[in-house]
Amino acid sequence: MLIMVKPRKTRSFSSTPGSPQATPDFPESSETAAVSELNLADHFLIAMPSMLDPVFGGTVIYLCEHNPGGALGVIINKATDMTMDVLFERIDLKLEIAASFEKKPVMFGGPVQVERGFVLHSPHGGFSSMMKVTDDIAMTTSKDVLEAVAAGDGPRRILVSLGCSGWSAGQLEEEIARNGWLTVRADPAIIFDLPIEERFSAAVKLLGFDPAMLAGDAGHA
Repeated sequence: MLIMVKPRKTRSFSSTPGSPQATPDFPESSETAAVSELNLADHFLIAMPSMLDPVFGGTVIYLCEHNPGGALGVIINKATDMTMDVLFERIDLKLEIAASFEKKPVMFGGPVQVERGFVLHSPHGGFSSMMKVTDDIAMTTSKDVLEAVAAGDGPRRILVSLGCSGWSAGQLEEEIARNGWLTVRADPAIIFDLPIEERFSAAVKLLGFDPAMLAGDAGHA
């Protein structure tokens, strides 16, 4: 069973960066073979100052998958007004864990499939819809990961988001070429351990310079 949440209100985002009409299905046909072989899975996308889009401006996105068919990731520094205890109530789960976790915010992962849950977590067992990105990070979209968390037997590190950010074939590469994003290898500690308001600066510092020096010039490491 997938994590589906009925939101209070939804917005329709069209023609914005990272938000195609539907989540990419990552085809591997010859039609996409000519697309760049750049693979940015397990990288952060850091929005440049030139990114004026109201959804993606000032964001850091963790890319879970990137191949010639497209890319998929979640914003890690944009919270919703929903906390974990409210989310668990809406999906009929009783949270049997510490109160400090109950008030942890649910993130806004992006404008694609905003009624669906996307969970970044440390690899832990095998959930029915789990994709292992690295030895440190996996992404699950099935409810069983939250059932394990509710029972106190889930992953030790977890970030829950509603919605994701998706790009069709070649779209992300075009946005990077237009100086929309900086890219750098991700650090799991930034995703799971830092306060939300510190994640953007910490991601920029991975590039080796002070966030105050960030200008409209692009680059990636």
